[in-house]
Amino acid sequence: MPWQEKSAMSLREEFVALAQHDGTNIRALCRGLGISPTTGYKWLERSRREQPLSDLSRRPMHSPKRSSAEFEQQVCQLREQHPAWGARKLATRLSDLGLAVPAVSTVHAILLRNGLITPEASEAATPYKRFEHPAPNDLWQMDFKGHVAMLEGRCHPLTVLDDHSRYALCIQACSSEREATVQQHLAQVMRCHGVPARMTMDNGSPWGASIGGHYTGMDVWLTRQGIRVTHSRPYHPQTQGKLERFHRSLKVEVLQGPPFEDLHRAQQAFDDWRMVYNQQRPHEALGMQVPLQRYRVSKRSYCETPAPPQYDSCDEVRKVQGNGAVTWRGRSWRVGKAFISERVAMREDSNEHGYFDVFWSTLRIARINLNDQSIQTGRFII
Repeated sequence: MPWQEKSAMSLREEFVALAQHDGTNIRALCRGLGISPTTGYKWLERSRREQPLSDLSRRPMHSPKRSSAEFEQQVCQLREQHPAWGARKLATRLSDLGLAVPAVSTVHAILLRNGLITPEASEAATPYKRFEHPAPNDLWQMDFKGHVAMLEGRCHPLTVLDDHSRYALCIQACSSEREATVQQHLAQVMRCHGVPARMTMDNGSPWGASIGGHYTGMDVWLTRQGIRVTHSRPYHPQTQGKLERFHRSLKVEVLQGPPFEDLHRAQQAFDDWRMVYNQQRPHEALGMQVPLQRYRVSKRSYCETPAPPQYDSCDEVRKVQGNGAVTWRGRSWRVGKAFISERVAMREDSNEHGYFDVFWSTLRIARINLNDQSIQTGRFII
């Protein structure tokens, strides 16, 4: 199967980096990236032999005789390629490329001397108290970066970010923000990278119901994969601070340019920048590492056909009808349209007489009070 329509070089580098980690399912990774196992093993073998992945000339980036004027030109050229990068990122990237780099202050002075930054620009580090999950795939953050006007229609960039590594798992140019669109692209991400332990998103459509905190089809779909789903508090974007910061970089480095012609052109730009962000762009929160150096493919594989929920023999199990309700104890109880055609369990509360909890899988989705014939639905903390 041929490589997908992305930069062949970036795909080769991403494949080799992910495939070299212990426990990676090589064939599953090949399927996720859209290549044949034969092709994948060929590039993996080349990497192990320290042979170049590119078919182009591998002219050395470093020459011992290079003058300071030539180094200054390298700094200016890299800055022109990445106008949003400061001296620290430029110095780290030039070092990664094999150049003998002086102090960061020297790179900063070169930028000043060539008018590439203003004298007011400060390279002093700002102290932040950062929190991150201890391992890759402990938490993924997901959201849309609003919508972007194009020459033909509008683009809705779907983004998924790993909390620990800041690895951009997905930047997808979507034509809409519908639930089916998200599931289609997210399924492909999980086929390639595996399944996280938890995902968080905001309360807007299609992630959650902002009114009443009811479950959505997206909650159900993710829970089937054994993913714990959480939502940020309304009007508190700090909950997804890393993704908000990622969106700011995406806006500055990609979206502020000329408008895209169509979704195809937008996706090309997103793929190119995702490769730079994951594999080249030093990240200050990671000690100037790049996200790919900290990311590992999840050991939990995506399941195409998850098994239905299993309940205890003492549970009273009912099927949710097309109106989102179940018939139980002689009357109809509305538990939510997200569970249409699903089987749910009525489980008596041993501590409170006349109360029954309604479960779908491990989620408590409703609470019935037979004493006054009322029902409470929404997300419950168990």
